[in-house]
Amino acid sequence: MQTYTAIHLVNRPKSSIGPELFEVKKLERPTLQEGEILVKQSHMSLDPAMLGWMSPDTESYIPPVELNTVMRSSGYGEVIESKHEKFVEGDRVTGMFGWQELYAGKPQGIHKVDPSLPADMVLSVLALPGLTATQGFFFVGQPKSGETLVVSGAAGSVGSIVGQLGKAEGMRVIGVVGSDEKAQWVTETLGFDGAINYKTDDIGAKLDALASDGIDMYFENTGGEIQHRVFERMNAHGRIVVCGMIADYTKAEPGPGPNWMNIIKKRLRIEGFTMPDHFHRTGEILEKLTPYVQAGKVQYRAHTIEGLEAAMDGLNLLFTGKNKGKLIVKL
Repeated sequence: MQTYTAIHLVNRPKSSIGPELFEVKKLERPTLQEGEILVKQSHMSLDPAMLGWMSPDTESYIPPVELNTVMRSSGYGEVIESKHEKFVEGDRVTGMFGWQELYAGKPQGIHKVDPSLPADMVLSVLALPGLTATQGFFFVGQPKSGETLVVSGAAGSVGSIVGQLGKAEGMRVIGVVGSDEKAQWVTETLGFDGAINYKTDDIGAKLDALASDGIDMYFENTGGEIQHRVFERMNAHGRIVVCGMIADYTKAEPGPGPNWMNIIKKRLRIEGFTMPDHFHRTGEILEKLTPYVQAGKVQYRAHTIEGLEAAMDGLNLLFTGKNKGKLIVKL
């Protein structure tokens, strides 16, 4: 009997994120039905949204992962068997394959990718991070050349792409990061105009120096103090794109938000979004992003850890800020 390894979510997160939430399973290789494909996953994406997926919240934008089922995640792999007319053995694909070596099912939401592209590049740029960055930046943020953009979580997989798109569109871009090394990376390698280390810098003073004419667009990935300091400095008719709030994901009580008076005074538009609402537009979003990638205007770096079971400890890197780039598990 041929088997494969899968990791199931068996407990909801409380005070910690680690192996105590999961159980490693050996499962029998599935038999395909008509219209299904079998994918051997080689690379798996770890994302901050996973903490929300593990919670019992049934009112979120996506149903929680049910206990005693495979942990949800996106990944990259190769079709090794197909009973679907549009897929053949050898196709390279991306999709929501979960924490497992093999995925079997109908190919809804699964997309073919160019086999010549490295897997880490696909997951870092052309999969969920790039889709999220492009949707939020262009279609929610509505950027204009000459404006000032502030991005929190700017060295992360989404924030780094948002900032580079901003530079490509002629904006002044300021990134908020969690270390001097990350500040150096976003300014010297990615071309941001400035960076703020929220752990050591006086955020307000640094914003005054780097954005003396105010802020037109804020791409929110983290929450925390930076949200307040940016909100105070928004220009009239500014836009705040709310993509993530990682500072609050592990808190029992979320931090208080800014007073809404500035929304009226400055006529601000604040909009939250999540990618599952827009997956049906994946082709259109990739058409928007791909020319920037082809022109070399979007760079990335991947932080790769080895082995499926490494995901159980590795996920916590996202919440301690110890990852450097897109967090990927190589199976």
